Amino acid sequence: MRQKLLITAIAATLCHSTPVLADSETEAIKQELDALKKTYGQAITALEERLRKAETNAQQANDKAEKIAVKLEQRNTSATAAPVQNSFNPAISLILDGRFASFDNDPEDYELPGFALGNEAGLGEKGLSIGHSELIMSANIDDKFFGQMTLAFAEHDGETETELEEAFIQTLGLGNGLTIKAGRFLSAISYLNQQHTHVWNFADAPLIYRGLFGDQLIDDGVQMTWIAPTDTFLELGAELLSGSRYPSSGSTNGIGAWTAFTNIGGDIGIEHSWQLGLSHWQADDIEGRESGGHMHGDEAAETPSFSGKSKIDALSMVYKWAPNGSSQNQHLTLQFEYFERKENGDVSMLGSGSPLEMSTYAGHQEGWYAQAVYKFKPQWQAGFRYDWLDSNNRGSDADVLAEAGLDNEGLNPQRYSATLEWLPSEFSRLRLQYNQDESYEKTDHQLFLQYTMSLGSHGAHQF
Repeated sequence: MRQKLLITAIAATLCHSTPVLADSETEAIKQELDALKKTYGQAITALEERLRKAETNAQQANDKAEKIAVKLEQRNTSATAAPVQNSFNPAISLILDGRFASFDNDPEDYELPGFALGNEAGLGEKGLSIGHSELIMSANIDDKFFGQMTLAFAEHDGETETELEEAFIQTLGLGNGLTIKAGRFLSAISYLNQQHTHVWNFADAPLIYRGLFGDQLIDDGVQMTWIAPTDTFLELGAELLSGSRYPSSGSTNGIGAWTAFTNIGGDIGIEHSWQLGLSHWQADDIEGRESGGHMHGDEAAETPSFSGKSKIDALSMVYKWAPNGSSQNQHLTLQFEYFERKENGDVSMLGSGSPLEMSTYAGHQEGWYAQAVYKFKPQWQAGFRYDWLDSNNRGSDADVLAEAGLDNEGLNPQRYSATLEWLPSEFSRLRLQYNQDESYEKTDHQLFLQYTMSLGSHGAHQF
């Protein structure tokens, strides 16, 4: 009996102790879970806070970037579309040119047999004189137009003359490779004509330029050019000109002359580049184009005059080499141009404004020059040029043609030129040049000492 009571007591004790142990373990587990939640909850909260800060910083960075982009856009827009800031601050360039010239022959007797010289054609002043100095002013007018004016100063017959050489406007950003220029400008016929004389590699113009244009073709009109969107450079262009300036002449109510041209070029590697050009100039109604012939002294009262049609075809080729593509220390330029002119009309000798003699005229003139310029040291370069001309002019009165300078006298004018230049910088140049000029019967040995200095802005030169 006692054993039964003991067993019953033990069983009752076990029955009551089991839920106590279960509740204690559950509570411990709950406490551990609470601790884990607290620990990881703090970590998650910290991560969420970092994420929030990162998103805030990113938004601030984006806002700042957008503000900077807006400011840059405003700055670019104001730079191109604010004519007030630029219109009263044009780029100004002053080209100072002076020279000493020595000739064996009298420069007043200069002639090119077979070519009636006009404009400024000739040898220039003997001894010390100023050369072809220029004052150039240019600026963007607004985001649509650019403008430039060039005043030229030269010595002629002991007097300083001023000429409005250029005055034109040019479009900006028309798109599709199209550019329009209007006013007075250097014609784009051939290669050298487009360059101002102060960037020429010789002190004087090639003989064929002297014979056809009186050194350079400048006229009033409109020029249109288009550059093709190709890897190879391709330019097409045309000019509608007034024809009121040499080698045309007279005033017209419309178009007195026109020009068409094309240029193509490219690179061969990084050291070689080339350009080929074809061009055509034509005037169909020239009236009274006066030239100097080769009359001098009192004979100059008789002036040759041509009326009729004239057309000129030209070919130009240019090759340039520079080691590693840099021309700063060394480079070579080879340049060639060929011209042919055909004219039909009448030639008259004028005295006191009235014709004294007249002849029908069918002119055929051609010529070319080739030159090489080698920069052998950073500040030194040398050049050589050869000129050659020919003519076959016919008319009803050979004496009139001879008086007008259109008889070639059985000669082919030619000339050899050599230069040595010191270039302290891109803004200054000292040149020594020698010509053996066989343009007419007696060979003329010519010597030039020239300085050319550029003050102010200095724009990039063409190819």
